[in-house]
Amino acid sequence: MKPLVLSLLKPLVLSLLAMLSLSEQVYAREQSTDEKDLIATTTPECVILLHGLARTSKSMLILDEHLRAHHYLVVNVDYPSRKFPIVTLAEKAIAPALAKCRQNAISGIHFVTHSLGGILVRQYLNQQKIPELKRVVMLAPPNKGSQVVDKFKKLPPFGWLNGPAGKELGTDPESKPNQLGPADFDVGVIAGTTSVNHLLSLYLPNPDDGKVSMENTKIEGMRDFISLPVSHPYIMKNEAAIAQTLHYLQYGQFLRPSENNDRQKP
Repeated sequence: MKPLVLSLLKPLVLSLLAMLSLSEQVYAREQSTDEKDLIATTTPECVILLHGLARTSKSMLILDEHLRAHHYLVVNVDYPSRKFPIVTLAEKAIAPALAKCRQNAISGIHFVTHSLGGILVRQYLNQQKIPELKRVVMLAPPNKGSQVVDKFKKLPPFGWLNGPAGKELGTDPESKPNQLGPADFDVGVIAGTTSVNHLLSLYLPNPDDGKVSMENTKIEGMRDFISLPVSHPYIMKNEAAIAQTLHYLQYGQFLRPSENNDRQKP
């Protein structure tokens, strides 16, 4: 009887073992998938900050702090904006910053730029691709140049203060911004409409931020545009501009008052 019972139980035992083995494999696959999803959601995105002409990375520190508080990996670039033309500056500033981002496990790369910094991104992307590129936010960029440069670039003090890159930011067809063409990347532009330099504003079409007219911040191909009552030197420190920057990086569009009201509804 015992051999008969064992022979009858053996297939049942083998079947149960097979089912347990299969369950363990399914669990392992599900666990692996969950872990991958967790890694994907926790892997940070890198944001490269590029300051404006005659400024330093210190001018972007407030923005840097806000981005880090929102769990972005930040590379705040310091580059010699007054020493070289735009082509050289773009390579000197952006290539090392990309390398710093890529030293880490990241899920994408963004840029947030002030003034000249936006033109450096356009110049770099005009020559090279960034496979990890996600979004770009430009604060007060002279995308069509500035009439202030047209007026003063031939005066020696202008060159001393702004260097070769500054002279390239005019509004004529041969200026560097106007040679770079439309944006073929995801970019949102924030323009200022308040001036603290009323002398320079005399040479700019209104509204303007004291260095660039609102109209000349725009670029063909941009995904979104918004203007704020803030001046050129302070836009990257402005709370509203920082909030709009964070919103664009996350959602690919700027926050409108109606959207804000909708978010507050129960």
